[in-house]
Amino acid sequence: MFRSRSKEEKAPTDKVTADLSKQPRDPQAPKGRPTPKRSEAQSQRRRASSGAPLDRKEAAKRQREARRTDLARQREALASGDERYLPVRDKGPVRRFVRDYVDSRFCVAEFFLPLAVIILIMSVIQIKNIQNISLLLWLFVIVLIVVDSIGLSIRLRKQLRERFPDTPKRGAVAYGLMRTLQMRRLRLPKPQVKRGERP
Repeated sequence: MFRSRSKEEKAPTDKVTADLSKQPRDPQAPKGRPTPKRSEAQSQRRRASSGAPLDRKEAAKRQREARRTDLARQREALASGDERYLPVRDKGPVRRFVRDYVDSRFCVAEFFLPLAVIILIMSVIQIKNIQNISLLLWLFVIVLIVVDSIGLSIRLRKQLRERFPDTPKRGAVAYGLMRTLQMRRLRLPKPQVKRGERP
């Protein structure tokens, strides 16, 4: 009465369940899951048709890809000077004029890094006269950079007032001074004017 069934007795029931699963389901029979609300079904259909991501992982992946393409486009724009894809800090006619104004002239500040390396090497040499000369050179270079930067900022402000009287110019002069500290070939966006060519 309580003995277990043999393998032969179990086999026919397995066949019956397999046959039942192959048969078409009766439309009136329950489907084993709740029917979704109309709003949910519509939003799922809209999402599927629009190509929107269905889960967070997919959305994050798409965001990363979009960010990567935007950065690649910005790098190309920085190299070519394409105004459409430049970063926000470099966009606009005021910033373009400032870049051209700075790139068209020699500035003492752009030679600061090579001069600093030379002065540091001179200061390391254990000869008293050379160390004194390096100290004087430091002072001379710093004074030259300050004087040149003050002159450039005055001229740049004047030019901006004349050319862009109604356009906001906040931060434009500081933007130009920061550009002078970079060596010409390392500047981004790349210079679009030659030296001596007035914008």
